[in-house]
Amino acid sequence: MKVQTGSVIPSDKGWRIWWQLARPHTLTAAFVPVLLGTALAANHYAIHIPLFIAMLLASLLIQAATNMFNEYFDFTRGLDHEESVGIGGAIVRNGVKPKTVLTLAFVLFAIALLLGVYISLESSLWIAVVGFVCMLVGYFYTGGPYPIAYTPFGECMSGFFMGFVIIQISFFIQTGFISQMSIFISIPISVLIGSIMLSNNIRDLDDDKESGRKTIAILVGRKNAIKLLASMFIFSYLWIVFMVIFTDTPYWLFITYLSIPKAVKAVKGFIGKTKPLQMMPAMVATAQTNTIYGLFMSVGIIISYFI
Repeated sequence: MKVQTGSVIPSDKGWRIWWQLARPHTLTAAFVPVLLGTALAANHYAIHIPLFIAMLLASLLIQAATNMFNEYFDFTRGLDHEESVGIGGAIVRNGVKPKTVLTLAFVLFAIALLLGVYISLESSLWIAVVGFVCMLVGYFYTGGPYPIAYTPFGECMSGFFMGFVIIQISFFIQTGFISQMSIFISIPISVLIGSIMLSNNIRDLDDDKESGRKTIAILVGRKNAIKLLASMFIFSYLWIVFMVIFTDTPYWLFITYLSIPKAVKAVKGFIGKTKPLQMMPAMVATAQTNTIYGLFMSVGIIISYFI
């Protein structure tokens, strides 16, 4: 039975609704960069565990809050409905009041802000500035009069801030500096995080077009968007070859190639599909590619310290 908006949520389903609202399948995009930046920093100094935990929690909270802003603003603009695929569905399916979702998002932002204060005091006040900018991007990704997600720049913005910036912050708060290697390492992860956004836009292409969005998937068309997704995967794997040849990157980073089957599955899963539900496995495979790639990259970096 459908639950009307504003109704009371059954207690036995409550935790699942809030967990789905956070869109857990996207949270690895916040976890992997923190782990990677910290693993890289371990080559220079002993890891400050409380800083690592604070950074990890702050990143996860900002990502979850961003997902909730997405849920709220897409609903208020009339874009989400009960049959929508890939959303948390707390509002349109489970009767959570839109204002409750918005309030919870701001609460998570507030907690992340407090964690940011601690991180800044332990490292540099500039981290507070950069972190605040990240939070603004998270809000304006779907909020404000000109949402970033409605433009062709969604993939670039998400990849840059969730990949490049988060890795640099995670590395800097442990070491006090930014290295050439931390920059190089962040590039393929940024591309793969951007690929998650692209896969989302490929899946939602038809609905997004009707709502007036101008995503890159809409501008280039579905077939070309799938080709772009494939090229992003290829670039990420070739980047490892580049680093090994031209930098001091350890050969152990080739362990990331174990994620190639997931990338292949993602691309094949989009080919010939037009229905959002049909493309969900491909989108999941895209997110898993980023997760496996990033985790194996971290493992390769750590192993290289001992061999």
